[in-house]
Amino acid sequence: MALVAVLTAGVLWAPASPVLGQSTEARVDSLFAEWNHPDSPGAAVSVLKDGEVVLERGYGSAQLEYGIPITPATIFHVASVSKQFTTFAVALLAARGELSLDDDVRTHIPEFPDLGHTITLRHLIHHTSGVRDQWELLSMAGWRLDDVITKDHVLSLARRQQELNFEPGAEHLYSNMGYTLLAEVVERVGGLPFTEWMDEQVFAPLDMTSSHMHDDHQRVVPGRAYSYRGSRDRGWQNAVLSYANAGATSLFTTVGDLARWITNLETGELGGPEVLARMREQGVLTNGDTIPYAFAIVRGERRGRTTWSHGGADAGFRSNLLHIPDERLGVVVLGNAASFNAGAMAARVADIFLGEEAEAESTGPRGQRPDPPERPELTAEQLEEFAGDYFSPELEALYRLAVEGDTLVARHVRHGDVALTPLDDDEFTGASWFLRRVAFTRDDRGLVDGFRVTGGRVRNLRFVRLAEGALPE
Repeated sequence: MALVAVLTAGVLWAPASPVLGQSTEARVDSLFAEWNHPDSPGAAVSVLKDGEVVLERGYGSAQLEYGIPITPATIFHVASVSKQFTTFAVALLAARGELSLDDDVRTHIPEFPDLGHTITLRHLIHHTSGVRDQWELLSMAGWRLDDVITKDHVLSLARRQQELNFEPGAEHLYSNMGYTLLAEVVERVGGLPFTEWMDEQVFAPLDMTSSHMHDDHQRVVPGRAYSYRGSRDRGWQNAVLSYANAGATSLFTTVGDLARWITNLETGELGGPEVLARMREQGVLTNGDTIPYAFAIVRGERRGRTTWSHGGADAGFRSNLLHIPDERLGVVVLGNAASFNAGAMAARVADIFLGEEAEAESTGPRGQRPDPPERPELTAEQLEEFAGDYFSPELEALYRLAVEGDTLVARHVRHGDVALTPLDDDEFTGASWFLRRVAFTRDDRGLVDGFRVTGGRVRNLRFVRLAEGALPE
């Protein structure tokens, strides 16, 4: 117990470094000072310079219930940082001639519906497929994101899709479902369950001994962190994560293993120059525009230098992997609090190693927000026109719309009431991230016959109005 008290009083794990001066290490420690408390979740960080790990740190607690500190060996769920491993698997199979990036996804997953356009693996990789996002569809269907969500649940949604958000190649819109489909392609082409194929073909060759794709929510993982939301002032709460699917998410790993991954992105030891170049191949839209998004690594710029990065956020986990190839600098930051900004912290750590001063934040007056648009005021009688039962064949989900006082509400058996505020005559906005826009449709007689709902990553999902009395009260 005395040893734990000493460790949690300051930096939780700090190896001596012959490369760095104490001032550099101290500056990194100061960035994470607010997270360096035994009664708080925190973060782990690793810095790779010129092919060598020059700093590793842990701050805060991996498990608040037991007071277990975070160290560089702590295993985190890294959310969407997982995606670049899925694309790497696809790129490896393409380099071996086992598939083509221009294959129609239905070549490998024939039960995926024909939606009138060819959707290639390349479209899925670059988020230009138009395929709707799995998390948003699940939420619209009534799921909670702390439910147990398996690969089969997601693939069932994929098989039931009836429309795309847009024509493949026309736009870039993030879709997690695209990456679940890619993982399924790897599984079917590779001849092993996705998790086993990744263990055998990626993690073992790279000596990423603490990494695995986590598709079993009941699996015991020694040394793992759990995620939290809230604050020390208000009290921390568990941010439950029960995903049992992998590809778009669910890589469990450490900052040390991700440092090895960055090394491979520099050397191409696994995959060779062809796969290494492929990982930085940015998407191109049908209009010829090049997007920053490559193979789940995003090209950017910081202080005049080209960066390649990707972040992740699920439940209370926050992750960021930042690579600046021209400087041979890599930074990995993994956290377990929803309020932790892993991307900002990774950038600030990189600044320290680049000898850059932090950019001063503007303290001047902010511009005035534009006046909100005028919204129609509908009476309860006018709102009654929209009341009724609405069903989505694609989601097999039902919403009952009713008028409460002077407000139209959408009711779902699991979500409760979601207030709908009028934006225009037949368009409403919902007090929910997955009912952002609800646009009612009318038949030839001008009667409301349904609505289309749009969120952030799902557009125009059709709900049809059921005949009055079709469902019991």
